[in-house]
Amino acid sequence: MSPLVLDARVTLEQVLIVGAILFSIGLYIALTKRNAVGVLMGIELMLNAVNLTFLGFARFVESPRPIDGHVFAVFVITVAAAEAAVALALVVAIYRFRDTIDVDRINLLRW
Repeated sequence: MSPLVLDARVTLEQVLIVGAILFSIGLYIALTKRNAVGVLMGIELMLNAVNLTFLGFARFVESPRPIDGHVFAVFVITVAAAEAAVALALVVAIYRFRDTIDVDRINLLRW
């Protein structure tokens, strides 16, 4: 190996740190954005951070069935796709009714 090649071993702690950083960024985006599409993007980023954590545990933790993390990740991706479709349909319906997707101006539950 040449001296310029770095050691490419990734540890579980590094995977969990990256997952925590992604989750924190997604949470910040979801809580601070006023636009409904921005909130949905933050939620999707949080779900991807959870997927990364599941796959990290599946890779590094010894278990009798090492595929469990991958199965959980597939379920999370499926739920995220369904959530994105339903949420986007709700955003389009609210936009047609209220002419805005600003979260602060959507008060459909108030009379």
